[in-house]
Amino acid sequence: MTAPSPGPRPPILLTGATGYVGGRLLRLLEERREHVRCLTRRPEAVAAHRDRTTIVTGDVLDVESLRPAMRGVETAYYLVHSMTAAAGFEEQDRRAAANFAAAARDAGVHRIVYLGGLGAGNELSSHLSSRQEVGRILAGSGVQTIEFRASIVIGSGSLSFEMLRKLVERLPVMLTPRWVRTRAQPIAIEDVLAYLVAALDVELDGSAVFEIGGADQVSYEELMREYARQIGVRRRIVPVPLLTARLSSLWLGLVTPVYARVGRKLIDSLPHETVVRSAAAERVFPISPRGYREAIARALANEDREFAETRWSDAVSSAGLRPERYGGVRHGKRLVDSRSIHVPVPSARAFRPIRTIGGETGWYFGNRLWRLRGFVDLLAGGVGVRRGRRDPETPAVGSALDFWRVEAYEPDRLLRLHAEMKLPGRAWLQFEVDGDDSGSTIRQTAIFHPTGLLGTAYWYGLFPVHSWIFKGMLDEIAVAARRTPNPGRPLPRIATDLDHV
Repeated sequence: MTAPSPGPRPPILLTGATGYVGGRLLRLLEERREHVRCLTRRPEAVAAHRDRTTIVTGDVLDVESLRPAMRGVETAYYLVHSMTAAAGFEEQDRRAAANFAAAARDAGVHRIVYLGGLGAGNELSSHLSSRQEVGRILAGSGVQTIEFRASIVIGSGSLSFEMLRKLVERLPVMLTPRWVRTRAQPIAIEDVLAYLVAALDVELDGSAVFEIGGADQVSYEELMREYARQIGVRRRIVPVPLLTARLSSLWLGLVTPVYARVGRKLIDSLPHETVVRSAAAERVFPISPRGYREAIARALANEDREFAETRWSDAVSSAGLRPERYGGVRHGKRLVDSRSIHVPVPSARAFRPIRTIGGETGWYFGNRLWRLRGFVDLLAGGVGVRRGRRDPETPAVGSALDFWRVEAYEPDRLLRLHAEMKLPGRAWLQFEVDGDDSGSTIRQTAIFHPTGLLGTAYWYGLFPVHSWIFKGMLDEIAVAARRTPNPGRPLPRIATDLDHV
């Protein structure tokens, strides 16, 4: 029996920390205050936030570089595969697994934890066959190996989920192969991580393979329809029997961010059912995976939360973004237009025009255009601008503000508005203020998450108009901030030339 070690745990070796699953697992292990040793070819790409995490340079294809990394390790996570290799990925995976297994055995590692792929039968795709072969190589080393086999992993940023969402968002009508009716058992990324963490302490005799999946068995078509429902779009799916795997992968490369060769490896696997046939994981691990509907909803919510936590005053400078380019910049799936201005007043005075925006005060620039946009929204069945604002001084979180709603508010620092007008996507308008007694910087950021090609066309087609209006608004907010003698005095309404058009 393998039991948890008493006292402080020996170092945990983590490979794949620059990848989707590995990066999230690293954060969880750091939160648990585990001593983590990350093996990577690119040390600069691993963001370690805790003093108990160390980064070591190494390559699973170079067995000598693995030996010092394995020293003193009790559990090693193997989260590596070669899907992006131009050719011969099976041989690369085979060599890498053999090197890792040998180094682990020689170093006296007690346990290897590996994440592979679900699938059964003798005619699996080369991708699935290789993933399962890697598990057998690791277990064949004599080191106890826990292999988890998963179907589609649902989480914002996972390769299979991003492929699915781009198909749905970009294509109102989808001509799809018959494999869209194949059954899968998608699992949320949170549940995958729960299994990986639980593998640290589970008691087992020898190696074991655990098939893991969510609560539902569904087809790829059902997944696409559910994603479309949750983002509020209608999609028509028309299966085409003669669409070959090669044509499907090339088509996939045109309409999604996935490379055609990676798409081909994924599509080759899709005709095979990837469902859980063994209840071993249910018996051994106290984990109840969620269903696919909740998994999709959580992926979208987590994406919004991570995006909302972005501080644009930091992001623009630290990431080297160039918001002055046409169309702004892409941040994941969202389009961002950000600009800033400096005013020689303290932050409370700089923020005063922002916290009183909308309602009777207006929008500082192009008020007639804002009213026209509200009238058009009203005709389209939207809320228009008739709601005004409840409190002229303080924008409470959750309150309506014309055809926006206050999503976040921090006095003298931050105001974020979420658009409730009719749009082919979702939109936010955010203001940030940084400063001291000598002066402040006001940053204004317009954010748009387009829905399908129509949403993308909307953003780029109206970008010159939006950019002009938002720049004018920021300039007039700066004028208003300079004119405000102190935060306690009423702010005069500023008329602009467009008010008199």
